[in-house]
Amino acid sequence: MSTLSFDDFMKVDIRVGTIVDVQPFPEARKPAWKLTIDLGTEIGTKRSSAQITDLYGIEDLVGRQVACVVNLSPRQIGPFLSEVLTLGFPDATHNVVLVAPERAVPNGSRLF
Repeated sequence: MSTLSFDDFMKVDIRVGTIVDVQPFPEARKPAWKLTIDLGTEIGTKRSSAQITDLYGIEDLVGRQVACVVNLSPRQIGPFLSEVLTLGFPDATHNVVLVAPERAVPNGSRLF
């Protein structure tokens, strides 16, 4: 594994946001949700595609805070433009477990 400097790490802008809307994404190759995430007044509301349907239903997601990379180029996923990368870790069966703060923080707060 290569190392990077702290300055390199700071180039990745990871912020917290609250999921405010979840829609099915039937056009996706793998089961996914279309998320709308409130990332605070500085960044605003952004959209993300997330392959998290095995562990999370719509009712589990709305109102949940998640960590997102906000400074990647948008990515076209079929007919959907994903504007941020919602972060997660694979569990033992390779399902994505979302990354979130252990208590509520203001939307838009930056990871450091």
